[in-house]
Amino acid sequence: MTHMEQPTIAAEDGRATAPTAMPSDAPLVLRGVTVSYGEKPAVFSVDATFPARSMSAIIGPNGAGKSTLLKAALGVIPRLSGEIHIFGRPIEKTRERIAYVPQRASVDWDFPTTVMDVVQMGLYRKVGLLGRLSGSLRGRARACLDRVGMADFAHRQIGQLSGGQQQRVFLARALAQDADLYLLDEPFAGVDAATEVAIIDVLKLLKTQGRAVVAVHHDLSTVRDYFDHVFLINVRRIAEGSVEAAFTTANLQATYGGRLAATHLDELSVAG
Repeated sequence: MTHMEQPTIAAEDGRATAPTAMPSDAPLVLRGVTVSYGEKPAVFSVDATFPARSMSAIIGPNGAGKSTLLKAALGVIPRLSGEIHIFGRPIEKTRERIAYVPQRASVDWDFPTTVMDVVQMGLYRKVGLLGRLSGSLRGRARACLDRVGMADFAHRQIGQLSGGQQQRVFLARALAQDADLYLLDEPFAGVDAATEVAIIDVLKLLKTQGRAVVAVHHDLSTVRDYFDHVFLINVRRIAEGSVEAAFTTANLQATYGGRLAATHLDELSVAG
């Protein structure tokens, strides 16, 4: 095992150990990130490094700060402290290299727009909000819809789709951005089995193309099948590393505070 694969485990006083050393040009690096809603921190002094050409999962219980951490990484919510670097540069200078798929529950699905309009929104950073999309860019949008199996719904109003179809459309929008880093907030929540398979197939293809994928994920039973790297959080950073090294019984118990039954841990086939 290389030094890049070593997991970190919370110390007995609750503080995380020093982060694993990673290249300065890693797709996403957070150092000392704290985010607070009111007086209580939602994320406290978190260090994290997400490796290149990998599928990374952010896991933890409800209220652990998973989505907050992702939004802080995007720079869309203010942080009290800390630094965020994308491929070795400050987030403020590298937003164009990131694509984001939000939680479905956070989207206004009654907004009067079509499927194609939503996907084309991912292309406006190339032409500006008042610019006109070229034929090649519109062709890219159609190709991205086809890639997620939604080409036949291009002119459908977005609110008329099922939950799984809506999620596919937002993934197509992210694909249209042709980013180097893809951030997804619970992409499999509330979708049907066919959509889950379709999404994971697209994400794995992105990895083979050299892109990095970081996803907030809640289904522990699929972590080993879907991901290479895992980051465990419960307000503070608990552990991170390869799935083989960091997705362990000890780290899960530290992350979930004993809320995972022993039988469930056995079902996950995690290392002791």
